[in-house]
Amino acid sequence: MAPSEQLTVAVDSVDTVVSRMHALDAALPARDGVAVFNRVYLAVTEAVDRRIDAGTLGDPRAAATLGVRFAERYLDAVDAAAQDRRPPACWRPLLHFRRHPGVRPLQFALAGVNAHIGHDLALALVDTCHALGCEPADLEDEFDRVGELLVALEERVREDLMPGPDLLQIADPLTHLLGSWSLERARDASWAAARALWALRRLPDVAGEFTERLDAAVGFAGRMMLIPLPD
Repeated sequence: MAPSEQLTVAVDSVDTVVSRMHALDAALPARDGVAVFNRVYLAVTEAVDRRIDAGTLGDPRAAATLGVRFAERYLDAVDAAAQDRRPPACWRPLLHFRRHPGVRPLQFALAGVNAHIGHDLALALVDTCHALGCEPADLEDEFDRVGELLVALEERVREDLMPGPDLLQIADPLTHLLGSWSLERARDASWAAARALWALRRLPDVAGEFTERLDAAVGFAGRMMLIPLPD
């Protein structure tokens, strides 16, 4: 397959991912926890798609491949839950509490971001290395650009879902939740996890145990984010 044909396939896949997110948005109740995360993630994925089309994401093939592999892990987790299959541990808290009336929309969104960055991003980077036949270091620029878009995702979460400054008081537990999690630290940890997994690729048993423990740890953090809070 020629490079231009490979890029067309990747871009078509990005469009497919966006279509799947739009279908979720149309099908889910607005207050559903997955719907809350999906709305903000869809906006950022559409921004990625526009930048790929404009050629402003460095290596467009690598960017598209990483973006698709990344998004597909989230969508596959949602599909698993819908089909009564067991999703990854990192997504289970959000999928379990998605309709809990005591969990605020901001909590749902942050739990989704936590699962997606803390677990999915590392595995998507490794998937992309296998797909493109390269090393993680070769994708560092694309990883950093995805990181910039994730910062935009976090900013959109806060702008769309966080109460106004007059409503978010220091005694509000939500204030402490916001201060206890850092996207930058999660992204750095994901990069380190991807490099470790790549180094362990010839030790499948060890890599599998590492992945399982990473999944569980991210899921535990997500569960803490979804503790019902008083209004």
